[in-house]
Amino acid sequence: MSFKQRLSRVPALKRAAQFAWPLRVGVFFLTIERVGLLPSAGVRTSLLRRAFGASIAPTAHVYRWREIRAPSQLTVGEGSIVGLWATLDARRGITIGSNVNISSEVMMWTDQHDPSSDHFENGGGPIDVHDFAWISARAIVLPNVTIGRGAVVAAGAVVTKDVPAMAIVGGVPAKVIGTRESALLYDLGEGRPAWFI
Repeated sequence: MSFKQRLSRVPALKRAAQFAWPLRVGVFFLTIERVGLLPSAGVRTSLLRRAFGASIAPTAHVYRWREIRAPSQLTVGEGSIVGLWATLDARRGITIGSNVNISSEVMMWTDQHDPSSDHFENGGGPIDVHDFAWISARAIVLPNVTIGRGAVVAAGAVVTKDVPAMAIVGGVPAKVIGTRESALLYDLGEGRPAWFI
């Protein structure tokens, strides 16, 4: 009998192995949640990059967050802003382009349960937000969605399908309600918000 097989017969070690992974995940969630509350934007963003592996452009700004899952799968482009108390579930990948405005309390989910699954299994896919898009307050973006260049998602909308470039969408589920008329000449990375936001 191998050493590994002998260890697996020890009940205390079996129990420890069963709890090790959930404990590790729990500690990670608590740690990143606490980092999201730090009052210094510079320290918070630096830790998000260096300790958690997120790809955040130097001119991007991530405000205090509610929750970030799998930060190593999160990319935020030049000049983009992620507002206060956002929830970013990047387990299957979130890519945010340049000069994107993600307003306060936006939720982006890349992974969710399948209601048709006998075993309530997870499914989903990445979220891709193209340059100059604006996702307004408390909007929800669900898995496998691409938000086109310059598109606008109205406050409180639930986005379940791709949003065309320059479209304005709103409602539950989100539908096209207009077209954005803008030359998109701004640079959100020019001004720096206060250090404590």
